[in-house]
Amino acid sequence: MAQDSAGDDDYVDWNTDDDLEIDNFQSSPSPVHSRADTLVGVAVTTSSLSSPTTETTDLVQMGFSDEIFATLFDMGFPVEMIARAIKEAGPNAETSVIIDTISKYSSDCEAGSSKSKTIDHFLAMGFDEEKVFKAIHEHGEENMEKIANALLSCPEAEKVAEVKEEDDIDWSDDEINYADLLISDDEEDPNSSNENGNQIRSLVRMGFSEVEASLAVERCGKNVDIAELTDFLSAAQMAREFSEFHTDPEEQKPRHDVKKRRLESNRESRSSVDDEPVRLPNPMIGFGLPNEPGLITSRKLPELARGPPFFYYENVALAPKGVWETISRHLYEILPEFVDSKYFCAAARKRGYIHNLPINNRFQIQPPPKYTVNEAFPLTKKWWPEWDTRTKLNCILTVTGSAQLTERIRTALEPYTGEPEPPKHVQKYVIDQCRRWNLVWVGKNKAAPLEPDEMENLLGFPKNHTRGGRMSRTERYKSLGNSFQVDTVAYHLSVLKPIFPNGIKVLSLFTGIGGGEVALHRLQIRMKLVVSVEISKVNRNILKDFWEQTNQTGVLIEFDDVQNLTNDTIEKLMERYGGFDLVIGGSPCNNLAGGNRVSRVGLEGAQSSLFFEYCRILDVVRARMRRS
Repeated sequence: MAQDSAGDDDYVDWNTDDDLEIDNFQSSPSPVHSRADTLVGVAVTTSSLSSPTTETTDLVQMGFSDEIFATLFDMGFPVEMIARAIKEAGPNAETSVIIDTISKYSSDCEAGSSKSKTIDHFLAMGFDEEKVFKAIHEHGEENMEKIANALLSCPEAEKVAEVKEEDDIDWSDDEINYADLLISDDEEDPNSSNENGNQIRSLVRMGFSEVEASLAVERCGKNVDIAELTDFLSAAQMAREFSEFHTDPEEQKPRHDVKKRRLESNRESRSSVDDEPVRLPNPMIGFGLPNEPGLITSRKLPELARGPPFFYYENVALAPKGVWETISRHLYEILPEFVDSKYFCAAARKRGYIHNLPINNRFQIQPPPKYTVNEAFPLTKKWWPEWDTRTKLNCILTVTGSAQLTERIRTALEPYTGEPEPPKHVQKYVIDQCRRWNLVWVGKNKAAPLEPDEMENLLGFPKNHTRGGRMSRTERYKSLGNSFQVDTVAYHLSVLKPIFPNGIKVLSLFTGIGGGEVALHRLQIRMKLVVSVEISKVNRNILKDFWEQTNQTGVLIEFDDVQNLTNDTIEKLMERYGGFDLVIGGSPCNNLAGGNRVSRVGLEGAQSSLFFEYCRILDVVRARMRRS
């Protein structure tokens, strides 16, 4: 589900998936520096210039977002080119427009370049120009294999790590060491084995910093493969387009007292939480999968959590240490069910679910989803190279690979068009980038990002669910990247069908683009009433369109903010409609993850603290139902 905020109708990108658990942010040299100073610092650091250029200085004066600047730089674009493109397109231009402008510059530069094909080849793969020249000088321009091995064996990770550690990571922010929040309970040094060291070096060569790579190995464990680590790290890319969700603290609405009480309780019991951590299972299959015997067939719920109204809460599985313990404690001490949607479809989506639903007699919606990429997108089979062994995509993000990246891949592959397959070092480079950015093959030597309709397919939504109206392509990516994976959620909700044969009344919090409603519809469970709460106007329009186009006969009532859904309003709705059968929602996660550069304070953050609004509303509903 998309997340809620304290804003008005502006679209908010809460950046869910998998789940912003890495501290991957640009920071100012000092917490008191202005955003403009931060932007200049990023420009100077990353371009190795001694002073800001005219373009970057003008950019600062224009007030352009340093977060989006960092996004573009992480995609591999030169600083000067980014500044030039932003200046031409304007500070309010969409990121996709800026990327297209930069790509045009890149094409012009390539057309007029006098560098040799060998130099272009390795520069396109992202290697440092000085190292490329040195390797060519030592091994000769014709010996591509030796040049590649020399470049891959270079201690380039040290340079990346040095820049990232000194300029990108600000461990002093709010006096919290986010490395401590992100590591697993296994405190073993990730560099303690050659295998882990190789994994870190591989991730560094893919473009991640050594700090990020080390944290990923610590958090995911020493036995996971490189694909899992890449999936874990790729989620941080979603944090790169979030200028919209940085709300001025002075504009935040006052929270209800319940938040304060719950936070105080959270602080008092934090030490005990750390003593009994919630461990992520491996594999992440919850209580079982469709068509396979369940590992858990029964569970004993606390007395306060039993029976209707049912509730279903979702958030990112890979949250900082202690978050799920707090969530569980405030939701009747129910332990989360952790599920990776790669077992339900062709893409990963690691989520934790806390609910009081029965777990027996679940069934899968029909027709079942496609489980591999080639099955989901059969046209890719023709072009999919045998050496790309991926069958699943990593987490669906809210940002996509750039045109420049796909051009680099084409450039890297074209010299080997007539050969059975490219050299191993080229294969590794291409597959690493495809895995990181979820690229699929759409032609000979042509890898491309997923289109919004392909994302709808993978996530279980109807075709064109997010298309039309006033929703831009960028907004479609954002909304889909923050949604439920419908097939996974429907499997859990399927137990409601025999319980409510005549229909169900739903209170839907942080509705997003209606993943829960789509799941119920696909299960053929009639929705007699849906009270939906969603901050984004474009998302509310999507739900209304879905409601009308699927000929729903029930009542749809919409609110724009959970904080406007007062206890008195809930009581009146329940008095009028006879209560709710299901309370469903997934609150904001951006304060739970390192990708947010503004506040990383877990459930105490301005956005993610809206979890306590879910608890407040659920308490009111359950108390009213008990009195009835």
